[in-house]
Amino acid sequence: MKLRYLAALAAGLALIGAVVMMTRGGTPASGTARTIVVGLSADIATFEPANISSRDNMNIAHHIFASLFTLDADGKHVPNLASEMAISDDGLAYTYTLRDGLTCHDGEALTAEDVAYSFTRIADPANKFTGNAPGFVFSSIGFRGAEALDPQHVRITIARKNPIAFGLLTEISIHCKDSYQKLSLDQAATAPIGSGPYRLVSWSRGSEIVLEKAGESPAAYDRIVWRIIPEASTRAAELMAGNVDIIANVAPDQIAAINASNVATVQSITSTRRMFVGFNQAEQFAATPGGRAIRDAKVRRALQYAIDVPTICRQLLQVECQRATGLVNTVNANKALAPYPFEPATAERLLDDAGWPRVGGKMRFAITLQAGRGRYLNDVNVVQAIGQYLRDVGVDVNVELLEWASVFQPLLRTRTAGPLFFMGTGGGLWSPIYDMNDLARVDSGTNYANWSDERWFSRWDDLTAAATPDDTRRIIDEMLQVFYDDGPWLHLYFQPDFYGVSSRVEWKARPDERIYAYDARPKG
Repeated sequence: MKLRYLAALAAGLALIGAVVMMTRGGTPASGTARTIVVGLSADIATFEPANISSRDNMNIAHHIFASLFTLDADGKHVPNLASEMAISDDGLAYTYTLRDGLTCHDGEALTAEDVAYSFTRIADPANKFTGNAPGFVFSSIGFRGAEALDPQHVRITIARKNPIAFGLLTEISIHCKDSYQKLSLDQAATAPIGSGPYRLVSWSRGSEIVLEKAGESPAAYDRIVWRIIPEASTRAAELMAGNVDIIANVAPDQIAAINASNVATVQSITSTRRMFVGFNQAEQFAATPGGRAIRDAKVRRALQYAIDVPTICRQLLQVECQRATGLVNTVNANKALAPYPFEPATAERLLDDAGWPRVGGKMRFAITLQAGRGRYLNDVNVVQAIGQYLRDVGVDVNVELLEWASVFQPLLRTRTAGPLFFMGTGGGLWSPIYDMNDLARVDSGTNYANWSDERWFSRWDDLTAAATPDDTRRIIDEMLQVFYDDGPWLHLYFQPDFYGVSSRVEWKARPDERIYAYDARPKG
């Protein structure tokens, strides 16, 4: 695709219009009360933590539910509901000591029995949970069970030693047994009873979520309003009007206006989110020419050369970026791998060699590229650009843009998006293995592409058994080489994140995209 196509696409992005003067419903921003208002680009899907599979949804859930430990912005393991953690000599048992005086939002005392129940409820097949807790955490550690040893001590057992299990376990949300045994699954998804610093007041789908402080908490704000504002220009206008305190996904063409407003500034940070196009290997797609084509690693490798990722970053995201070489953040990546260059002639030659020539000098095969709308930075234009790049090398791409929460997320949870699908998955800087754990098992819920290459999946036992850090690093690099050569992702970039922040508020963006309003403070 020619550079002028992207330049024209970038120039056509919406500009900020007149500033909106009033918040819908008259919700005050932080200047008039101990309320902070956060503007998000997409609605959430559920308050059931075991069914949550996206960072934006979990960001809100983390205000309602607490975990045993947390990871701070630097990857440090920090006590939360638990004050201590002990690991058995064989690495298969994690024993936590709970703090005194814990309660859930309905006043029920929170004990080790409740923690054990929170874990076993996730694992119960009758509940049919499909979120990251069962599909990513439990599949990665091989969760076996949870047992209350006494009211203050709980033991979590896993099937196989995992060097990052302590970090994965921070992603499990805790609630009280008696409360949840009285709730149906539908009630739990819409009216949660949590253990965290805030409780749910209301959820108006597609509009706003309101939380209020639950009991004693060091959080500065008594009330958090999460407003769903799909249009980027409207989010920016609401920020500059003083109706919103923090907004996510600031469009690149709006940064200058916000910074010049004298009422807000933009914080920019390279996130740990890996953006990619997935090649879904599921049998259901094999009957179509496109679905059959991408099952061939030669075709997947050819298409890597078709996309000009630096130009997408420069023209549509307005940042300079280096193309990713895999699913591990750059600081922990295999240093021997170089990003695939933009070489459409190479893509065409490799597609010919793979047995997919242009038919009558036109297209090679047809395929659908699905994406959620409005979840990621300038995602609609990025997906359209990717579709055009692929058409330029003879792939007849049909781009389907879907509503994020109600349509696209369910496809991801059931691993049926595609055959091509655009998405980003959250990562971390604290361990390359954490990033790789998206694909810890063939049946992992986060293996959205249904990839099954034994050269990758057979190495997890080797990784666990590695005797030295050098051995671990060697195995990681060998696995990343396989992923680079024949993996199920068309490698793109690590998402640049732009947050608009009111001058009334002190808050710092994190690279892991966790928006914790309880970390914010009013200025002055």
